[in-house]
Amino acid sequence: MTTDVLICGAARTPFGRPDASGRQLAVHAVNSALADAGIGWSRVRAAFGGSDSAGLADTLVTQLGLSGLPFVNVKNGCATGGSALVSAVNAIRAGMADVVLAVGFDKHPRGAFDPRPEDWGLAEEYGSDGLMVTTQFFGMKAQRYLHDHKITPKTLALVAEKAYRNGARTPEAWRRKPLSAAEILDSDMVSDPLTRYMFCSPGAGAAALVLCSPEAARAMSGPSVTLRAAAVRTRRFGSFEVFSPSVPGGRLTSVSRDASAAAFEAAGVAPGDIDVCQLQDTESGAEVMHMAECGFCEDGEQERLIAAGATEIDGALPVNTDGGCIANGEPIGASGLRQVYEVVQQLRGRAGERQVPGRPRTGFTHVYGAPGVSACTVLSR
Repeated sequence: MTTDVLICGAARTPFGRPDASGRQLAVHAVNSALADAGIGWSRVRAAFGGSDSAGLADTLVTQLGLSGLPFVNVKNGCATGGSALVSAVNAIRAGMADVVLAVGFDKHPRGAFDPRPEDWGLAEEYGSDGLMVTTQFFGMKAQRYLHDHKITPKTLALVAEKAYRNGARTPEAWRRKPLSAAEILDSDMVSDPLTRYMFCSPGAGAAALVLCSPEAARAMSGPSVTLRAAAVRTRRFGSFEVFSPSVPGGRLTSVSRDASAAAFEAAGVAPGDIDVCQLQDTESGAEVMHMAECGFCEDGEQERLIAAGATEIDGALPVNTDGGCIANGEPIGASGLRQVYEVVQQLRGRAGERQVPGRPRTGFTHVYGAPGVSACTVLSR
């Protein structure tokens, strides 16, 4: 696990609702990532990728080239992209390949996700009671957290306000119109305390990364970023997660705490060493909770930190500098790799209008999803 892995190519497509298919978006992202690394498809020795609803990643070879490489399909909910990345890292560290591709893509229809209870090991009643609609769960979890830690809905609105402001600076973002905290608070209530503009929307998009061993990286043209650690964890007993139908007594566990702690330990750094980070923000409450769950503050400190501008691009800990899921939308397979792409751009100094000042040296990404899975990375230049 000590072998360095470097990201030598990174690319994403614009997110939203384009005419192109998910697979077409994926091919575009892969070719752009290869161009960023200065190599062709024939140089890739293995690939890992996936989507939730836009097809099988290994079929992309029809357009990319029939080179015979091992291409493994990955499907792990919102952690699909992060899981593909972990698989690519492990392939390099195990000596399977020296140049590996990770790709995530998706294209979802309008409206909320509509999963079936039986696919998640749940009784039919869980769906008939409305809890398969993820907005219901997010509202309940946010309501409980805000109550327990004395956080106000205004903080949720400030998180979304920042997301839209940062999205306006991100050419590939879907939602690029800034909204005020007052507008966000006054928008339609969806699941109390979360209003319409506090949520992300399912959409379409793709992201791809070219990962290399140190020896292979020397032949690449683009500036590389070191992937210090990548970790995936699933929920333990006592968690309160998407599609978890009950909450046991006692102290709650958190899959995000477990995944982030594993990533920090493997990287040999602490949350206080991070200069820029990406946190899953399916809705505003998620970003608030994940700030604490990933170790960047104590529970309840978020209200003060967010009001003081700590999570802004020029703050002490810039969070979701590209607008996160709220501004970009969430094509499930692509979101985790979109996060890594953004941190790579920040560490390279190529983030344009949203560049964090002072050339950040370390970054962190965190993705979370059903039924309680999280993937985290630590990067440095």
